Amino acid sequence: MTSEVFISATPKKISIALTEDKRLMEFQEEGQSTAFSVGNIYLAKVRKLMPGLNACFVSAGHERDAFLHYLDLGTQFLSYEKYLKQVRNGKKAPLPISKFRLEKELGKEGSIQDILQQGQEVLVQVVKEPISTKGPRMTCEISFPGRYLVLIPLQDKVSVSSKIKSGAERARLKQVIQSIKPQNFGVIVRTVAEGKRVAELDTEMRVLVNRWEEALKRAVAAKDLPTMVYEETSRAVGMLRDLFNPSYENIYVDNENIYHEVKDYVTLIAPERAGIVKLYKGNLPIFDNFDITRQIKGSFGKTVSYKRGAYMIIEHTEALWVVDVNSGNRTRNSDGQEANALDVNLGAADELARQLRLRDMGGIIVVDFIDMNLAEDRQKLYERMCENMKQDRARHNILPLSKFGLMQITRQRVRPATEVNVDETCPTCHGKGTIKSSFMFTDVLENKIDMLVNKLNIRSFTLHVHPFVMAYINQGLWSIKRQWQMKYGLGVRVIPSQKLAFLQYEFYNKKGEEIDMKEEIEIK
Repeated sequence: MTSEVFISATPKKISIALTEDKRLMEFQEEGQSTAFSVGNIYLAKVRKLMPGLNACFVSAGHERDAFLHYLDLGTQFLSYEKYLKQVRNGKKAPLPISKFRLEKELGKEGSIQDILQQGQEVLVQVVKEPISTKGPRMTCEISFPGRYLVLIPLQDKVSVSSKIKSGAERARLKQVIQSIKPQNFGVIVRTVAEGKRVAELDTEMRVLVNRWEEALKRAVAAKDLPTMVYEETSRAVGMLRDLFNPSYENIYVDNENIYHEVKDYVTLIAPERAGIVKLYKGNLPIFDNFDITRQIKGSFGKTVSYKRGAYMIIEHTEALWVVDVNSGNRTRNSDGQEANALDVNLGAADELARQLRLRDMGGIIVVDFIDMNLAEDRQKLYERMCENMKQDRARHNILPLSKFGLMQITRQRVRPATEVNVDETCPTCHGKGTIKSSFMFTDVLENKIDMLVNKLNIRSFTLHVHPFVMAYINQGLWSIKRQWQMKYGLGVRVIPSQKLAFLQYEFYNKKGEEIDMKEEIEIK
């Protein structure tokens, strides 16, 4: 199986796509200005205590206060509280954590009003991003995840992933970590650390300890609360870290700065694989060039076709996801209705496992499969779904089909599901229903180019248009594109973009920043 990663970055958002054998399997997209990301650490204040919920709301700079439950305080909260007071009140350099004496552990049975008070400063980390009407969820169990290790300050315990089965390897890793970790730091050894050399683990340990020290310096210097003291790496590296696998054949990046960030990250965690990171310099948008845009438009939306006319309807409510499987205009199986239903359902199980990863669907998912009479067929479907979900990194649980033919799935959710709007709003009328003649579209574009060159004095730019429009502009020896270049200069470049609607266009400057040339006043 060939796995490749593609990263597309614009000033407004960053997108990352994972393909397996050229088929899109995972897709993440985040705005560059997104304020909250899982892993960010804030020095915040307790806003309001909620004894009935045994929780509190914390002011961390979001429009909705963050939620912090008593159980999310962690066993070492008393140590964090004492240490934070000492470093915040100290006039000298922060007290080295290795010299700090840990407090007793906080019990699981207790009341939050006995531990916290309104206005108290707390060091919190985002564990779940704001979703719908809910604010972010926080924890006081601070951790710094790396590729091989997870560093936990103010603890002194070493744990090894249960997925490492070899007793000798588990003992070796535990002994290695005990010898290299600083005092008063806990460590969780991740599965991918199996077989790694001491030097690799020690290098990452130093990096993670340095991150804690930098966060602590910002916390000491913070004056206005709330304030962010640690940001979870860059967007690209943070998204890639969860996806990365040394078996990847290529990682293509279309932005030079992010290319260097990703290259440095891969060099750190897998030096022998640094060569797989490549800077994409093609004229076409990276997702168009590698056939990802077409797959995105075909895989998202309410209706998803998957096998010889069969399709699924996927809808999201406030409480859960609902999936309805339909055979559509599929030709019936010669072996009868039961065999036909089984075939359609098995195909749906394959596509649904992909959709869960692709959209990062979380919470409760209820699937209405086509009814099957035979118990062995229902068991086959359940086993097929379980087998398909083995590739999913998110924690999940699958129940067998109920007597109504419904399958219930729960899947871990830490951020909003990826939603890509594949419907195209008319860029010319903005939904009003009347547009100018499409034959005049090239005249509209030329007017924009004339304005850029002669009025705004921007002589080097790129115009993105729909591929059909591009074909029209390029036709003939004396094409419209060549006429524009002769009239306005060779700085005028035209690129086809599959993400655009038929009469949609976008202008970009040399830095890749969009130039807003759309004017609704044109509509009559």
